[in-house]
Amino acid sequence: MSGSRSSSRADRPRIGVIAEPRFLVGLILIALLLGGLLRLLGSGGAGDLVWAAATALALVPLSWSVAHSLADGDVGVDAIALVAMAGALVLGEYLAGAVVALMLSGGNALEAAASQRARRELTALLQRAPRVAHRRREGKIEEVAVEEVGVGDRVLVRAGEVLPVDGAVQSEAAVVDESTLTGEALPVTRPRGTAVSSGTLNAGEAFDLRATRTASESAYAGIVRLVREAEHQRAPFVRMADRYAAVLLPVTLLVAGAAWALSGDPVRALSVLVVATPCPLILAAPVALISGVSRAARVGVIAKGGATIEGLGRARTVLFDKTGTLTRGRPEIEEVRSAGDLAPEVLLRLGASVDQLSAHVLGEALVHGAEAREIELVFPENVVEDPGQGIEGRVDGHRVAVGSGDWLRRRGYSGLDGVGDLTGDWLEPGWARVMIGVDGALGGVVLMGDRLREDAGELTAALRSAGVEHIALLTGDQAAVGEAVGRSVGVDRVYAECSPEEKIDVVREARSAPHAGAVVMVGDGINDAPALAVADIGIAMGGVGATVSSETADAVIAVDRVGRVADGIAIGRRSLAIARQSVLAGLGLSFAAMGFAAFGHIPPVAGALLQEGIDVAVILNALRALRG
Repeated sequence: MSGSRSSSRADRPRIGVIAEPRFLVGLILIALLLGGLLRLLGSGGAGDLVWAAATALALVPLSWSVAHSLADGDVGVDAIALVAMAGALVLGEYLAGAVVALMLSGGNALEAAASQRARRELTALLQRAPRVAHRRREGKIEEVAVEEVGVGDRVLVRAGEVLPVDGAVQSEAAVVDESTLTGEALPVTRPRGTAVSSGTLNAGEAFDLRATRTASESAYAGIVRLVREAEHQRAPFVRMADRYAAVLLPVTLLVAGAAWALSGDPVRALSVLVVATPCPLILAAPVALISGVSRAARVGVIAKGGATIEGLGRARTVLFDKTGTLTRGRPEIEEVRSAGDLAPEVLLRLGASVDQLSAHVLGEALVHGAEAREIELVFPENVVEDPGQGIEGRVDGHRVAVGSGDWLRRRGYSGLDGVGDLTGDWLEPGWARVMIGVDGALGGVVLMGDRLREDAGELTAALRSAGVEHIALLTGDQAAVGEAVGRSVGVDRVYAECSPEEKIDVVREARSAPHAGAVVMVGDGINDAPALAVADIGIAMGGVGATVSSETADAVIAVDRVGRVADGIAIGRRSLAIARQSVLAGLGLSFAAMGFAAFGHIPPVAGALLQEGIDVAVILNALRALRG
């Protein structure tokens, strides 16, 4: 047997160490063996007394737990165990009472061990949370708390250390073990300028990174917050099990009373009570769902708790934001076209050198693109910037301007009328043109685009295999851009030019549709936060370069792989199916045992052993959700 989960055991008052399941199991087991030994030696009375003491020992924390539940207005099936053990004492079935006490404490210990195993991936994430960083300042290295690292600080990451903050690699390269977040064992090499995430491990030589976020704003900090919320959430399936348990209590008492009344034997009623506790209902659901949480964490899907896993298991509709979700969310250089004699590499070097002092997203992309191509940049002089329009300065004696065509024209640069011929048909929907002027004339054009994620093309097929029936794209971009991305991915419908408010309306409409199941919204957690909150399940892309919104999202994809959404749904569906299977099979066996006990075919001691066998079977079955 096991106690009810009508309230979290972690929140219930306990009576010292005696209420700890493993300690209690040991005491009762010793009492059972000692009582048996005394009876073998001819001291039956003393043996019965020891067994009665063991039963009373277990009744103390159980009575406290039941009283606490009743005070909260919650009648759980702990009450059945309480009545069974008290009845065993009254009827003189001391061995049965001691066995029930052992099964009760054993069930509690078994559940605790199963939950601990199921949460091990979440526990590992919490234990890896970095606490200190080695910051470079004024030529020295100082060890500081991660909270003291600011944006722009240069941090040394030693070999074997966990990266303390999100940042960009400043050394030639970094070898990073991302297995905690991605589930992949092999380390990856990140070249200079590449973004790396806090919580990953330096698997190579020491390297420097430039902090791009504070520790509290980092991707890993958001994941840790999400894991802590998962520690306290309970799935609707578990809450529903509690309601069923409250109904089963009077039914059990009715069957036990009928067995006593018809047979005239109160021991039959005791046998019914012993085998009646619906532990499969109480244990299987939470163990299976928290196993799903752990399994999802192993592949980089951090869920708040069992409720999220259950919601993913019921998903039939999935809505995706475009920028930062299906696409990378950051512009990348597609091609550099020169308008004169300058080679593309030289043109890019001049433009990126000036853009080092620009805060514009395209300027940052230009610098990152040059660094990724291992182009050595120089510090510009006499820099003047018109925010949102362009920037101009001197590089190696050249007057260089980077910005829009109109801005360069106003700065006196010529040759802008030939831009259309220079780009031709190359410009795709949603792409941008960055003009680079050199010494008063157009030097060339950099074409930049927000590329689809590598796994986006396989996403819809994976979702349909996982049971999703409707897939849609929501974007604030123009219809031509949205339709182009939608065709590439293969969604069923595209909602373009959507404001955040209009995205909420789309989510609500999807939820109201017949047979919609659970509606999942996937976004980057920034302007999509309202839609994430309205959906049944909100998933934020929380990998490197994205903001984790644990306040509104129910789950976070900890890696830059949108395909993990399909993995999360598949894990949720399997975990929910295993929970239901365990509950139905276990309850069926318990009801069958109640029938046999009511007709006198199962004595109390055998009933307690049989019921514990059912417990073990359903918990082991529920733990299958840990496996792929």
